[in-house]
Amino acid sequence: MILRKMIVLFFVLMVFNVCSASDDNKGYLRVVLTKLDSIESASYFSIREGFAPGDSIASVHVGQFVKEYNNPLDTTIGASFVRLLKSDTTQMAFSYDGNMRATVYNEDNTIVVDSFKVRKLPFRPLAAPFFNYTKNIIRYVLETSDSILLKIEEKEGVVYCCLTIFEDKKVEFFGKAFYLEKSPYDFGETTSKYEIWIDKTTDLPIKCRREMPDDISVESVSNVSLNRMRIEDFDALDYFLPDFEVKLYGRVRRLEKINELIGEKAPDWALQNTNNSTIALQDLKSKVVMIQFTSVSCGPCKASIAFLNQLNTVYKKDDFDFIVIECTSKSLNAIKSYQHKNLINYELLLSNKNVLKEYNVNSFPVFFFLDKDLIIRKVIYGYSIGTTDAEINDIIDKMRG
Repeated sequence: MILRKMIVLFFVLMVFNVCSASDDNKGYLRVVLTKLDSIESASYFSIREGFAPGDSIASVHVGQFVKEYNNPLDTTIGASFVRLLKSDTTQMAFSYDGNMRATVYNEDNTIVVDSFKVRKLPFRPLAAPFFNYTKNIIRYVLETSDSILLKIEEKEGVVYCCLTIFEDKKVEFFGKAFYLEKSPYDFGETTSKYEIWIDKTTDLPIKCRREMPDDISVESVSNVSLNRMRIEDFDALDYFLPDFEVKLYGRVRRLEKINELIGEKAPDWALQNTNNSTIALQDLKSKVVMIQFTSVSCGPCKASIAFLNQLNTVYKKDDFDFIVIECTSKSLNAIKSYQHKNLINYELLLSNKNVLKEYNVNSFPVFFFLDKDLIIRKVIYGYSIGTTDAEINDIIDKMRG
């Protein structure tokens, strides 16, 4: 009887200790949140990286100088900010003032302005500035009733926080938390993971990692200066480059640049496949050649795999051949794993920046259709199950005669 009571008491103490540890963790996060709430402005150097699933090498690596302002008048993300080139901190790369976002495209001296009226969404799809972003994640942890797992560890110089969200929708932070509606391309994977590294000396975040089933992003900051700027002095237009043409947001710019290639000889390339062999465009000798530009982090691209797999059984090589070029991964091993996991039976090649630039590709998927002389005859943007399948079959049948 005594032994039984001792065992019960032991488990009660265990539960109490776990709860106390959790309360202590949340107490520390409240301290961090108070520090973040006190930031009215911040400037810092930022390194942002993007990774395709399975990659250890970043597919995107951007260094910038950021000016961030708390903006209570903006009821969306609650901040205004400008991202400037690290190499030239007078030159804008991106800005957001609470009413519009402006993106700079240096390759054609254009600034594209989006007032959020073209694409109607319940949130503004912005990569929020670092302190605003981490503040909203921590506030969510302290206030949410969602199913989450919070892990906090002390490490050398930092406190490491890992938040895993187990909901039936992916959770993204555009200001507050948003539960993204399921799409046919989620494939049942909805777990969201956020990691934050907090400097022990300042109790402020210095690094944040976001992991979704389809992509990973990381941002770290340095040379932070706090509360030395006023939002009243911020005007996004002050950073607009004088020699750049300002255009309104839409699909026109991308479509125009790709459509210019129709009727032209397809830019040549020689790329590696998952067997480390080199395949060149000139190796494709069929009447009709299709090139799909894809990304391992693209849902519609993944949805197209089943249709592409069966194409090899429908047409003879003399009539039709195709190749798929992976554009966001940096590792052959990563795309080899992706090929194996998704039972891909066609050639998957690893792209490079020159190919993307020459084909004017900046979103995925895109399908190019070439004739036997490798002249581009048709382009399809995006993928929809069934609809795009029928469109592709129709193009192939008409081109092969």
